[in-house]
Amino acid sequence: MHPRTTATLEKLEKADWFVSVGAKDATAAVVLSSWGEAIEHCSSAEWENLGLEAANQYRERLLERAKDRYNQWNDLVAQLKPVTEALVRRKIEAVVRENDLPKVFEDTVQWDILHICMEAEYADVYPPGYYASQAYWYVKGHFPCGWEGDFPNGKIIIF
Repeated sequence: MHPRTTATLEKLEKADWFVSVGAKDATAAVVLSSWGEAIEHCSSAEWENLGLEAANQYRERLLERAKDRYNQWNDLVAQLKPVTEALVRRKIEAVVRENDLPKVFEDTVQWDILHICMEAEYADVYPPGYYASQAYWYVKGHFPCGWEGDFPNGKIIIF
């Protein structure tokens, strides 16, 4: 694991996730007012497709710039996934229990955190982007869960 990724994980570990959900403290985002709305957005095909497309485009840039490094992707995922899964389980445990959140919530957070770390791993090949922007919202205590408008125009939806 690259020191950048270790630093990213440390920053995520120190942050208080979800403490600002619902707070109207961001003008650069659409802020939702309930977990119900957040779950509806994060479980939408549009949000899932946007995340998949962002990950695919990132991998394409890696392949174009450093095929040898790109070929290490699956090995890095295998190395990072147990670490990110444990982190996410710890960080979401209370909020899932207190709000009776469905599995799609955990799945969404797991995907985001793994890809935040993958962008950190490969930052020397291609700059972090989409998932690094998700990390910003987790660190600020929000849950990024959707997009309003045609990406990249529009605004992120957070809770």
